[in-house]
Amino acid sequence: MAYQTFDLSVKDHIAHLQLKRPAELNTMTPAFWSEIKAIFETLEQDPEVRVAVLSSTGKHFTAGMDLSVFASLAPTIADEARKREELRRKILKLQDCFSIIERMRFPVLVAIQGGCIGGGVDLVTACDARYMTRDGFIQIAEINIGMTADVGTLQRLPRLIPEGVVRELAYTGRRLGAERALALGLVNEVFEDHAALLAGVFKVAAEIAGHSPLAVAGTKEMLNFTRDHSVADGLNYIATWNAGMLMGNDMPEALAARMQKRAPDYEALPPATKSLL
Repeated sequence: MAYQTFDLSVKDHIAHLQLKRPAELNTMTPAFWSEIKAIFETLEQDPEVRVAVLSSTGKHFTAGMDLSVFASLAPTIADEARKREELRRKILKLQDCFSIIERMRFPVLVAIQGGCIGGGVDLVTACDARYMTRDGFIQIAEINIGMTADVGTLQRLPRLIPEGVVRELAYTGRRLGAERALALGLVNEVFEDHAALLAGVFKVAAEIAGHSPLAVAGTKEMLNFTRDHSVADGLNYIATWNAGMLMGNDMPEALAARMQKRAPDYEALPPATKSLL
């Protein structure tokens, strides 16, 4: 299927989503929002996918929300209370376009070149790991246009870097450059240029894709759960998870592959259930 804002490919268990509007700085148009959710819903049904890489094209990763989206958010209902309720639901739908990334059973790695601005920060903070070019930066730019960021940055970024740094960035609209982002732990690695960035991220993705997809899915589930719960709750959940998942075929296959000095051959996960029937 052809998309307006993305190129999509799947090879060697790695899905590659690439923003493809460099001349427009990869702004997030209305099509972007519908397409990113549809793409992840499609990938969730593909048993071949074990990891995804999200990248972009051109000078900047993304300049953030396209102005046309703000126009489309304008409520059309006359009653003031119902107008506000409609707008709230629209914002929640935008949030879910990025929250779906967290719900994927596979990790999503993001390669950031140049600027990652506004809604781009909402997007990359929902991913499992971030990588950046040396000229890269993030910017919580919403404050510069008189609004509060509302699609995930203010909820996720304080769990990734110190809260005081987040507050400074959010209150001032300043840029956070690649080297400081690396020092703070926001990005895993900084690369000299875009080509090196993609090569490095795909190397990580290939390593992940070589592991048991069930074990990777369980690891992501546990990390997300533990982030939002107590240590005791997390320990209880992993005990229950492994009581159900540990006795499958993957651990014997991993041990056999190691003894036989070959790559393990893991069974794909079944497609995610879309309906009760």
